[in-house]
Amino acid sequence: MARRVAIGIQDFGKLLKHNCFYVDKTLFIKEWWENMDDVTLITRPRRFGKTLTMSMLEQFFSVNYAQEKAVFEKLNIWEYEEYRGLQGTYPVIFLSFSRVKGNSYPYTRMMMNQILTEMYGRNRYLLDGDLLSEAEKKYFHEVCDTMQEHTAVAAIHRLSEFLYRFYKKKPLIFLDEYDTPMQEAYLGGYWEEMSAFIRAMFNASFKENPYMERAILTGITRVSKESVFSDLNNLKVISTTSVKYETSFGFTEEEVLAALAEYGLLRQKQDVQRWYDGFRFGNRDSIYNPWSIINFLDERQLRAFWVNTSSNSMVGKLIHSGGVQMKLVMEELLLGRSFQTYLDEEIVFKQLNQSKTAVWSLLLASGYLKALQVKQNSADKREYVLALTNKEVCMMFDEMVMGWFSNQRLDYNEFSKALLEGNKEFMNEYLNEIAEETFSSFDTGAKPSEFKQPENFYHGFTLGLIASLRNVYHITSNRESGYGRYDVALEPFNQDVDDGIILEFKVRDTKKEASLQETVDAALRQITEKKYAAALLSKGIKPQRIRIYGIAFQGKHILLDGGKLADL
Repeated sequence: MARRVAIGIQDFGKLLKHNCFYVDKTLFIKEWWENMDDVTLITRPRRFGKTLTMSMLEQFFSVNYAQEKAVFEKLNIWEYEEYRGLQGTYPVIFLSFSRVKGNSYPYTRMMMNQILTEMYGRNRYLLDGDLLSEAEKKYFHEVCDTMQEHTAVAAIHRLSEFLYRFYKKKPLIFLDEYDTPMQEAYLGGYWEEMSAFIRAMFNASFKENPYMERAILTGITRVSKESVFSDLNNLKVISTTSVKYETSFGFTEEEVLAALAEYGLLRQKQDVQRWYDGFRFGNRDSIYNPWSIINFLDERQLRAFWVNTSSNSMVGKLIHSGGVQMKLVMEELLLGRSFQTYLDEEIVFKQLNQSKTAVWSLLLASGYLKALQVKQNSADKREYVLALTNKEVCMMFDEMVMGWFSNQRLDYNEFSKALLEGNKEFMNEYLNEIAEETFSSFDTGAKPSEFKQPENFYHGFTLGLIASLRNVYHITSNRESGYGRYDVALEPFNQDVDDGIILEFKVRDTKKEASLQETVDAALRQITEKKYAAALLSKGIKPQRIRIYGIAFQGKHILLDGGKLADL
């Protein structure tokens, strides 16, 4: 009989005691323990079992679970006798920053204070007797929701000392979602304050702490050493491209096939692979997103289960505000292609708005991109070949792009329909409405800066078209054809049904063009004179089945015109 599927249970013991579906990852305990690393930072995308793994570690090592041996008796770790004797023998400090989310530094700090206060509350037995001096008991009571910053910075360090004196054994420290406060600080605009606080806390907790046995931190991003780990020379970083622990997070193909067999779903193997396979950790291909697989086993429907989170918000913000080249790369990715780039897997949040490689680093760490290949070049730089992970990720980006153009009154699919039908009147009406209600003057180039050029939005608009029409057309942009480079070309998959389409964008030059119509006419002349249709004609599409459009922009005013190539 198949085990019950439980969604969202993060408590390891609860999951096992209720005979819920679980893929045995307990050998991670053995691998980590034998590696002997002082402080281990493990980064994995969201919903990849990091919190459940940390709960597993706590319940295996903590003295508070010494009587819970039965939970592990049927699991892989119990085959090793020396580890049976290790279970339940260490004091453990386990905390998570997952709920630390706020739009200001004082509020976020208060939430962190609450978590530290709860940690102390679970260890109030240390106040009994004379283990602590009066001064230490006074400090213990100072750990509260409103404690001062210096008290919070030292909280984990001081508790380590207290536990060591009580148990005569140094504690293990497990910190889950260490980077959530820093992602929130970046989005909320208080990065400098938060990074300074976290850096001081981490130094006290993991570097200048003689009472710590070992520690593990987990998160999505590998925040740059200069930001928060500048003093930690005892840190072992495990990123998505590291070989260590490559199968400890996420489901392998073998584990997914076993799960499908258990629930009688093996006939959907190929669909499951297409939707949820594609992650790569270390040298291991075909890693699946556990959250999506578990939800599929529960609902038995193929759909996107990766819900929006703050990491999605960061990604959307960075791509939407990015330059032309970034949008062109996103077009290529959405068409199923890969691209090559140099990047540093450390995330420097201060550089996210200026550095393209920082954005790709974030996308790789967050699981939206996979590294098809990683190699060291002659200049000692790491060169990555990147692609979108799977269909689920493609759909998420489709929805994100559509969201940029969403409007309660304007249906983006209606614009796509009008483009297919050649309905210029509707397209002009739609474009001007969305320009009036959605474009900012910053986007359209009314206030250009060195980082924001008018073309940014228009390529973003192209990306929007791809989201609706990719199943009908092979879409390319900024490609050579004839004697130049067109802006967008749409080659129909079914030439008997749909026309080929070429789009050319132009910003009105008020010194040369008296009206938007003149700008449109210039765009149409450019298409014909530079023979941009050559690529479509070479595919056997007749001139009478190719439509060309010029789209002229001036601030929030837009004019589209054109028609059949054979008639112009």
